[in-house]
Amino acid sequence: MPRNKGGMFFTFAWPIVLMVLFGFAFGGTGGDAGAAKVRIAVVDEDGTAGSAAFLTRLEASFELTPMTRPEAETAVRLGQRSGYLVIVKGFGAAAERLFYGAPKEIELGVDPARQAEAGMIEGLLMKHAAADMQNLFNDPAATTRMADQAMAGMPTDPALGPQVAPVQRFLGELKTFVNTPAAGAAPGAWEPLRITSRSVARERRRGPDNAFDVTFPQGIVWGLIGCVMTFGVSLVTERTHGTLVRLRMAPLTRAQILGGKALACFVTIMVVELILLAVAFGFGVRPSSLPMLALAGVSAAVCFVGLMMLIASLGKTEQTAAGAGWAILMPLSMIGGAMVPQFVMPQWMQTAGLISPIRYVILAIEGGIWRQFTLSEMALPCAVLGVVGMACFVAGTRGLRET
Repeated sequence: MPRNKGGMFFTFAWPIVLMVLFGFAFGGTGGDAGAAKVRIAVVDEDGTAGSAAFLTRLEASFELTPMTRPEAETAVRLGQRSGYLVIVKGFGAAAERLFYGAPKEIELGVDPARQAEAGMIEGLLMKHAAADMQNLFNDPAATTRMADQAMAGMPTDPALGPQVAPVQRFLGELKTFVNTPAAGAAPGAWEPLRITSRSVARERRRGPDNAFDVTFPQGIVWGLIGCVMTFGVSLVTERTHGTLVRLRMAPLTRAQILGGKALACFVTIMVVELILLAVAFGFGVRPSSLPMLALAGVSAAVCFVGLMMLIASLGKTEQTAAGAGWAILMPLSMIGGAMVPQFVMPQWMQTAGLISPIRYVILAIEGGIWRQFTLSEMALPCAVLGVVGMACFVAGTRGLRET
């Protein structure tokens, strides 16, 4: 074991690396300071002091980005934000009353692939909305003003007397209560906030029909990783056993030999993708666009063929190459969203995920399955995958030439 440096690393050092990475992924920093804030877009259609104060309170739990409504919907649909909030006009006026009239209202747009996160967002919104009641009772003058306004707006029709009188008595008692030094609790129940939820992808375009629409891209990633590791290690085996030397005895150039290996890996990856798509079809996965899904599949294959060539050049033995391959692919898979959803990670890990090709594989495949990406929207993830694949292929072939 001491002579096998790769084995020593993956026996002792690599478990520690994974432990630390998973700890950061789940916010394990020993306190709230490391907890990731949910990233949401906000559209303030009210534009009053009341809506501004509410958004200020939300900053304790969310990372807010002001946008227009079309920009917010696009950001959620493309996976750039977990959801968006629209502060409906009249929010500020509703914040000045409590027990009468329409409640404060917001519109919540969520990514249909993040229903669990949507529930957490709603809970935090209700928590911050309830703070208005505490603030109101801490300000007797504001509560008195609210009660006076409510009583002034009561209907005067004698026929409604039996319904109006109890409310008037309650408001009168409320004024007395909040002006009493011992006041501090709110009598009765009320609706602090009305939330109207919308599924962004389903309204503008078809969202995922079931959970398999969301999990299928993760399955594709692990299928590609299996192909990459198998071909990468086999190429190292052929080099160490002299197979590549014997092939060079034939009228073939090194470029032709490596190109043949790359082509075989590419074809195998495409076959694996088709098989997994057929399996997913049996679980109800229905691609929204076969051409876009095919483009995503080809781009992913190009990227992973390059990764295979790079991994094959990183070790002189099968064990070293396999260790180096997993050392590269495991962290990329983690920060890219193939192990745990990116939204549960701290913000710095979400940002780090931008360098992972795994993230763009998942995004591109989702674009062909349920996000219904247009060709222009598919261009970015596919271009990233193509560039990464070509760069790794060039680096890998150069490394193999030197060994």
